[in-house]
Formats: sequence, structure tokens, C-alpha cells
Amino acid sequence: MKNTNIIKIAYCFAVLLGLSLVDLPKVHAQQDPQSSLYMFNPMFYNPAYAGSRGSINATTIYRHQWLRMEGAPKTGFLSVHGPIKNQSIGLGLSIANDNIGARNNFSAFANFSYAVRLNKKNHRLAFGVSGGVDYMQYNYNGLRVIDPTDPSYYETYNNAVPNFGFGVYYYGERHYFGVSTPRMLQNKFSNGTADARMKRHFYVTGGYVFKLSSTTEFKPSALIKITENAPVTFDLNANFLFFNKFWFGGQYRYHESAGLMAAFNITEWLNIGYAYDFPVNGLLLNQWGTHEVMLGFDFKTKKKSIMSPRYF
Repeated sequence: MKNTNIIKIAYCFAVLLGLSLVDLPKVHAQQDPQSSLYMFNPMFYNPAYAGSRGSINATTIYRHQWLRMEGAPKTGFLSVHGPIKNQSIGLGLSIANDNIGARNNFSAFANFSYAVRLNKKNHRLAFGVSGGVDYMQYNYNGLRVIDPTDPSYYETYNNAVPNFGFGVYYYGERHYFGVSTPRMLQNKFSNGTADARMKRHFYVTGGYVFKLSSTTEFKPSALIKITENAPVTFDLNANFLFFNKFWFGGQYRYHESAGLMAAFNITEWLNIGYAYDFPVNGLLLNQWGTHEVMLGFDFKTKKKSIMSPRYF
């Protein structure tokens, strides 16, 4: 009976997601910052991930996109989360700073999740909500302009707006699947000449870990991104784990880039990672690719508290 109720709740959640896609306004590009090492920071996309590692986790990622291209995106991520109440409840904080040209977007969101154990294999279904603020700033002082007497050149426009999101995350020791929308409200931001509207984004994530031998495991994963009235895009990743220490693999982002990534578990509580993307579209001759670095910490809350052996 308990599992039946859980399935009904999940079904209702999926229906709400579907209804929110109906009659959507137009958009021409995705606005949320992207990351090639997203598998090390899932809480940025899905609040239901909070606490699922069974440890207190802190992860920071820095991404420098499209080197050599002036005004290209530079993004920093920081997330901290952990479980309470025997891993039934997870709490977290997700911070991001995304700079593109004259626009800088700082966001800070608190995350809450509630997970239900489904079976003896310790498979869990988590429901998550988040709430926070986006602080958008447009500063034209650093731009090269034809007419420096233009009054807009000396203006700075600041926008601070609240938002909230939700997600569902189903996971076990070797698999995970999630659906989420980090920002439900489509807030307006003023850049001095026009109003820009934040568009609603949806994310579908999934992955599985296959044991190939006593020393090697294989983890394919995907991140599907759905933006209102824009083409669906996706990230595909294929990573190998050697001796439960060293990750190495490749990544493909639809119609944009391909790349390589590596990560190393230095100790039981410390890991580092690096990714390099090179373009596969028209930007190939205009930039030197994208670099991304990651630093992660895991602190056990009690003995044998880690549910997943750091697969995700």
C-alpha cells in the first residue's frame, strides 16, 4: 500500500510537469549556465538530489568557456548538502555566478528533499523543492563602444528576484533517474533598453554503472535539457572508473561540443576533476575550447553512511 501511494504521488508530479509545458512562450536560447562536470554537481539541476550521497558533501566547479573569445562565459558553482533523519531528509545550498559580457547573474538557492525507501535493495525515491534569489546585473562600463558619450555606457542595472523549483530523483547503488525544473517563475529583468524574461528550463537526467571487471566499471549518463519553444538538447557522457579511484571518459553536447574529462579520488574524502570541451559547430575557428575544473569534499556523517560508492 505504501509503495502504491508513492507511485501515485510520482504520477501526479509528472502530470504537473507536463501541464506546465502547455502553451509556452517563445525563447531562442538556454539561459541557465551549463557544466561538463554536471555529474559531480547534480543538485544545481535537481533539488531532490540533496542528501542522497549519505555524506556531507561540498563541491566547487569553475568553467571558463570559449577561450580567446572576448566576453565569453565564465561560471563558478558551489554546492553544499547533506542528510538528516537517517537520510530521509536532505538539506543543501547551491550558489552560482555566471558572467557573460556585460551581464552577471548571481544565484543562491536553498534545497530541501524528502526520500522514501522503496525496497530492501535500498532504492529510494526523493522529492525536492528549492527556493532562492537571482541577482542579475548589467554593467556596460567595461564594453567597447562606438560612442562613449552614450548615457547607457555609464549605467548599471540591477535586478533581484525570487524563484523556486522542484524535482524528483530515483536512485539506488548503481542507477539514478531525475526530472526537475529549477526555476518555475519566468521573471523579467531590465537591461536598460528592454526587458528580458527568464525562461523555464526542464532537466531529465539518468545513468547506470556497469561492472566490467574487478577493477573496472563503466558509467554512461545523460542530461537532457528542455527549454520553452527551443530545440531539445542533451549531454551524453561515457566514463570508466578504474580501481575505484580514477575516472576517465568522453562527453558530447548536441550540436555544440565534444570533449574529455578525468577525475581522481585522492582520498576517501577528497576528489578533483578536469574537463576540456572543443567545439563541433561554427565556433571551431573562433576560440580555443572550454576548460573546467572541480574540487569535491565528502565527510561521513556516521560509519558506513555512504549509500553510493561515489558513482554519483
